[in-house]
Amino acid sequence: MNIHNVAVIGAGVMGAGIAAHIANAGIPVLLLDIVPEGASDRSQIANTALAKLLKADPAPFMHKKNARLVTPGNIEDDLPQLADCDWIIEAIVERLAIKQDLYRKLAAVRKADAIISSNTSSIPLHELVAGLPEDFAAHFMITHFFNPPRYMRLLEIVTSEQTDQDAVEKISQFCDFKLGKGVVPCKDTPGFIANRIGIFWIQTAIQEAIDMGLTVEEADAVVGRPMGIPKTGVFGLSDLVGIDLMPHLMRSMNRSLPTDDPLREKATIPPLIQNMIDTGYTGRKGKGGFYRLNRDGGQKSKESIDLQTGEYSPSQPAKLDSVKAARDGGLQALIAHPDKGGQYAWRVLSQTLRYAAALVPEIADDICAVNTAMKLGYNWKFGPFELIDQLGADDFAQRLATDGQDVPPLLTMAREHGFYRHNENETLYLQPDGSYLPLQRPPGVLLLADLKRHAEPLLENDAASLWDIGDGVACLEFHSKMNSLDPLILEMIEETVELIPQNHKALVIYNEGSNFSAGANLGLLMFAAKLGGWDEVDKMVSGGQQAYKTLKYAPFPVIGAPFGMALGGGCEILLHCDALQAHAETYVGLVETGVGLIPGWGGCKEMLHRWSTNPRMPRGPLPPVLKCFEIISVATVAKSAFEAKDYLFLRHTDGITMNRDRLLADAKARALSMVEGYQPPEPPVFHLPGTTARVAMEMAVNDFRAQGKATPYDAVVAQALASVLSGGDTDMTDTLSEDDLLALEYAQFTQLVRKPETLARVGHMLETGKPLRN
Repeated sequence: MNIHNVAVIGAGVMGAGIAAHIANAGIPVLLLDIVPEGASDRSQIANTALAKLLKADPAPFMHKKNARLVTPGNIEDDLPQLADCDWIIEAIVERLAIKQDLYRKLAAVRKADAIISSNTSSIPLHELVAGLPEDFAAHFMITHFFNPPRYMRLLEIVTSEQTDQDAVEKISQFCDFKLGKGVVPCKDTPGFIANRIGIFWIQTAIQEAIDMGLTVEEADAVVGRPMGIPKTGVFGLSDLVGIDLMPHLMRSMNRSLPTDDPLREKATIPPLIQNMIDTGYTGRKGKGGFYRLNRDGGQKSKESIDLQTGEYSPSQPAKLDSVKAARDGGLQALIAHPDKGGQYAWRVLSQTLRYAAALVPEIADDICAVNTAMKLGYNWKFGPFELIDQLGADDFAQRLATDGQDVPPLLTMAREHGFYRHNENETLYLQPDGSYLPLQRPPGVLLLADLKRHAEPLLENDAASLWDIGDGVACLEFHSKMNSLDPLILEMIEETVELIPQNHKALVIYNEGSNFSAGANLGLLMFAAKLGGWDEVDKMVSGGQQAYKTLKYAPFPVIGAPFGMALGGGCEILLHCDALQAHAETYVGLVETGVGLIPGWGGCKEMLHRWSTNPRMPRGPLPPVLKCFEIISVATVAKSAFEAKDYLFLRHTDGITMNRDRLLADAKARALSMVEGYQPPEPPVFHLPGTTARVAMEMAVNDFRAQGKATPYDAVVAQALASVLSGGDTDMTDTLSEDDLLALEYAQFTQLVRKPETLARVGHMLETGKPLRN
């Protein structure tokens, strides 16, 4: 891809975030800004930005060591260094004259094939390059990142007929493979794709909620999960991004929108919202927003604003029959419901989806680009045209017409067959000329969702399925709630290991949920414990241990492909795989101590083996035990796949994929590379220090108790963990087998389950989604 050095000019929030994410790709990046007047440090702005990046939460760097790849500087002194850069990104103030002045300076120092891009979202490309040298314009494009650059996957690329296609391909490939972006080509139109539709949607949802007299909770309950939109809905989202951002975006859009564009009608800022901005209620970054936390009297209570009066009162959950109807009947049931929630849903959806349909091919060549932009830029589960298909394109068009709204030409063409058609072996999508083309993924992209439209599972139950993904590789998919691990999944593991040798040669463990796995199903565990069903508890613990051992010693390679959260039992299944191909955004850890338990499915054993055989570890039986205790006792979670290697949740030989869409294909390739000559691992033998180490760990916990950093029950949990990691009452000269350690894990885990304090902690976790903090 030939991108070896990058420069970012502009060290504001976006510029600094872009620089950090390029460093995450392992690429050196120069971060420049102006020299502040009278500053003793001429690179003060860039230096300050780098310092803030290291303290920011969520972290812009996937590993703190990546900060070493960012070199701060300033435009006056360091511009000549740009001659070594393959890509120069401009992220300065949104003023055309200032940008063009910078471009003229860049034209004088850039190397001949260097690519220049702007992160602008408000100034058209043709204005940016007007009057600049022809070669400069040929290597110039807009690369519109979304904030924060590490976490938001959308990258909109805007080019012109002048733009060199090799340059476009080079940047697209780099951003896809190295930065993990979903690259969407856009036309040079106001707001491009995501913000053009997204701003219309936000303005419509807010204005309709005010006009209809809904509460913010009711509006977010309707516009959120029932529509496949994050539960923040529209008012929670506005608080998150900043309420004061919308007037700036609207002014920018109005500058270049066509005079008859429906978005112009949405451009007004309601008096309530203007007053909120004027008084500092700009969202989470301000004193509050549509929601706020009232801390009067030392207590924290969530409040929400009355959209009619502007007064705050305690937040009340929405109680709408339409939202309940949508849980079973989907989107059609939601908009068909007569209550105010159903009416509100129709008003928002009808206007937003109609607007999106009217914009193709003005803003993009096809509907796929629009769907992808909204899913990656606004975290919608479904794009606008997928939502219309859920409603039924003909039904949607008919209701628009009944309401007196114009039906866009593209929607008229979709009335008979929809925007997507699914044949036996392929999916087709509607083109602006009325024809249908096969949906084709880029090379190296393999999605389980595509395969599932045209295939039947090899095995299936209510919690898991086994799929043939080609070339003799099978994929084990979890699909329980939050992909939590339960007896059905454990049964599926046993059946999978038995079935695969018959017709397959490798296994990938992967799914396309929001998270790989949130861990064991604690609700089932708690239910059995409360009823005194200790046999069921014991069966679940021993069943997990047996299933994971079966997986570990299977006669074929097993590759884990995690992403998102892989916690507790989800982490333990990864520890038993032969290798991992992890998405960079994987948050992995053994978190059982947070609910008053210890890992019970072999996690302690596997971590001990990894640290005991780690060549960087000091010699002797004690250091690896103490290291594992340090990691597990405080429920350590690695905040990226790169961090996970520090804790040995991932081995240093495990692979990391930056682009989520490429994870399954990469994992499959990893599995195939291990097939020839594969032999299951040899069972480990442990030499553990016994009582000596256990006493040392217990003393450390007692010190924390004395300092008020641990509760008495924390000490109980830590003692159970120390017993397992030290080998219990074993003598230092003894050896322990894998089964010996599993027996210790089993004994300590089941004892902890029986304690009332454990049940209280598990109950708190299930109710709030957070570990109990003392």
